[in-house]
Amino acid sequence: MSRLLLGFLCCSLALAADRPNILWITAEDLSPTLGCYGDAKARTPHLDAFAQTAVRYSRAFAVAPVCAPSRATLITGVYANSLGNPHLRCEMVLPENFKGYPVYLRSAGYFTSNNVKTDYNLRDEPQLARAWWTSQGPTAHWRERPAGQPFMSVINIMDTHQTRTSAWPVEQFEQEIGRTLAPDERADLARMTVPPFYPDTPTARVALARYYDCVTSMDKRVGDILAELAADGLAEDTIVFFYGDHGMGMPRGKRLLHDSGMQVPLLIRFPAKWAQLAPASPGATVDRLVNFVDFAPTLLSLAGAPIPRHFQGVAFLGSSTGSPRRYVHGARDRVDEVYDTARSIRDERWLYIRNYRPHLSWAPPESFSDTSEFRRELRTQARAGKLGFGPTAWLAPTRAREELYDTVKDPHQLQNLAASPDAAHAAVLTRMQGELRAWLLAVRDASFLAEEDAYQRAGDGAMFDAARRPGVYPFERILAMAERVGDPAAIAEQQAGLRDEDAAVRYWAAVGFAANPAGTRHARADLAQAMTDVLAAVRIEAAGALLGATGDPAAQALLVSELQRDDANIALQAARTLELLGPAAKPPVAVIKARHALAVSRETDSQLERYIGFSLGAMLQP
Repeated sequence: MSRLLLGFLCCSLALAADRPNILWITAEDLSPTLGCYGDAKARTPHLDAFAQTAVRYSRAFAVAPVCAPSRATLITGVYANSLGNPHLRCEMVLPENFKGYPVYLRSAGYFTSNNVKTDYNLRDEPQLARAWWTSQGPTAHWRERPAGQPFMSVINIMDTHQTRTSAWPVEQFEQEIGRTLAPDERADLARMTVPPFYPDTPTARVALARYYDCVTSMDKRVGDILAELAADGLAEDTIVFFYGDHGMGMPRGKRLLHDSGMQVPLLIRFPAKWAQLAPASPGATVDRLVNFVDFAPTLLSLAGAPIPRHFQGVAFLGSSTGSPRRYVHGARDRVDEVYDTARSIRDERWLYIRNYRPHLSWAPPESFSDTSEFRRELRTQARAGKLGFGPTAWLAPTRAREELYDTVKDPHQLQNLAASPDAAHAAVLTRMQGELRAWLLAVRDASFLAEEDAYQRAGDGAMFDAARRPGVYPFERILAMAERVGDPAAIAEQQAGLRDEDAAVRYWAAVGFAANPAGTRHARADLAQAMTDVLAAVRIEAAGALLGATGDPAAQALLVSELQRDDANIALQAARTLELLGPAAKPPVAVIKARHALAVSRETDSQLERYIGFSLGAMLQP
């Protein structure tokens, strides 16, 4: 090692010695269902005790209601929909000058470790993770650091993940979770308070009890981690964060932009040595709005490190603390085989959601989630018309283009006020519409593209960069066409859109007809022409609209042909289109079986092929 480099390292370590250690404990798929958040059903003694020595944030929100885009934002300090990687298990490229926050911490003299989850939705993710973190993997720990070096460590807890709460068979759940709990730690079915977006049935109570058992198991793991920190004599030198990565992995939680899918617990403990960095006294509640995009700048601010200019969040602690934000934002895009495009904005009281695919349900067929007996029961009851007011809206086959909720008077967001005649509600709606649109334009939301199209426009580079190059991404025109989906008066505009020079405008025009069967029958010739488009995504949407509205055999043939493409992005869109069309699609069973078998054979190498298998497997069910 050169003398110059050795001197620089010694200087960095000396500076870092006066900085706090930082520990992030993250829990999967967790709403604020903890005793310290007032949930009487939760048995969380370790976190409740921790909360007495920490500050409790009452308004902390993820940026997406699923893990990968949330974690992409956490690691980069940039919204996933701005990067162009909000779709679950996509692989977008980062701009060359963008790094994960561990790189900036290491430059400031920190040892960094991540145990173990990454899930950043980035191409070459394993290599990036190894390059960014000092230690990454199932054994990564602060104990690996050189003596005296400050650390930033992440430990992720899986106990509350949807696999555990909803998807695993009962036998596996009992083996992995249930048997680790004492009888008096198990949730009591009789004590379950069923939220109003569920019917109060025995299945609902069993499902909720299982979720709370997972919460208790997670709490015990938190206790173990905190005990390790204390045993190492580091508790008084370490700022500890505890938070969930998005809302609960239960029906009407994860995957939705409502608070049940987006609000998370956030507890931060500041030891006496670093009390000057705390926003309030131990045990106090902080009402400041915080979003996951704020976490990376906050981390660097606490460490006394410079915050990169491309970060899109606001530090809420440390030397670089910014002004409190007025709004938090959210984005929902493709999850597994389920396509969606929805955006949200929330202030201290109001939640506004804009659905750009209102013809699709908030609770569509979904292979992974439908392994839950409870979710299957909910869908069956909804189809039979047996559910009351609370569960009706989110289980309906379609949804409103706009949703507006007063979260103070309606904490479960059951009463959509977007169409309210009340002048005060109308004023809030107008404000939130404008603020959401301004945010979309400010971050250059790069996710209003079919994935096939996004990869083409980005080329070998980053979609974030492509979205900012003149002529590559005319977002204002694309957004304008997306905003017309679900508007029955937009037929003429959508017909013109099918002939637009930009493929994304054509795509959203075709989506508009998929949402409007009557309009499709009016524009059959235009859609037939669109089935020859150079972009497969346009062809598929046009064919899906025609097949669903008119039974056009040429549309069916096109979808079957696109299904057999090697490009998994194209094949997945075709598979999902055929699946949602149901009996109207009538694809050849032999073709579906053959493509399903191919997808299964490829799923270990391709997540998208796995999702193709999900969709086609559902079609093969009796």
